[in-house]
Amino acid sequence: MPQGGTRVAWPQTLAHKRQMPLRAAHLRFARNESTGGVLHCFVLDCSASMLRNEQLALAKGMLVACFDRAAAAGAEVALICFGGTRADLRFGPAVPRWWNERWLAPVAGGGATPLAHGMATAARLLDDRRRRKPGQQRVLWLITDGRTEERAARPQAADDIVLVDCERAVPALGRCAELARAWNAAYARPEDLIVRT
Repeated sequence: MPQGGTRVAWPQTLAHKRQMPLRAAHLRFARNESTGGVLHCFVLDCSASMLRNEQLALAKGMLVACFDRAAAAGAEVALICFGGTRADLRFGPAVPRWWNERWLAPVAGGGATPLAHGMATAARLLDDRRRRKPGQQRVLWLITDGRTEERAARPQAADDIVLVDCERAVPALGRCAELARAWNAAYARPEDLIVRT
């Protein structure tokens, strides 16, 4: 086990691997465990464009894997889904002890991409957690295909941000990579989160 900790530091790991397939050698581990634990806030784009090319299904599969890892580490998670005209908190913040695919089955896609509304909902949740648990590390995961011209502010209460790019359309717009750069966020594809040895 690498020295310094046992919890994978996903933003640093994804930044280190860059555009290469994720390998065990890319893994970076947290040196100092946060005294207040960790909260992973997942913000899932459920707009109509995510239904194309099975992007939403791919995102759901990635979420199950991430929730499993969070449960094993004792970390808290929250899931916010946005699409149409809404952004709703679907789970948490809590440790996902009984999480499985059944929880994601009702999550459907359709409508517009209210990115700003989704991020505002996440910002409120993260601000609240910063007040309630100031020692907790807060990681925001935005999972989207970036098929919107709407812009959103970076949530200031997020310690780290991972932008997961689900776009499979041709031609690709590349807006997720642009947003990751603007927010100084780690950039990943859903398949990057599968560790190959």
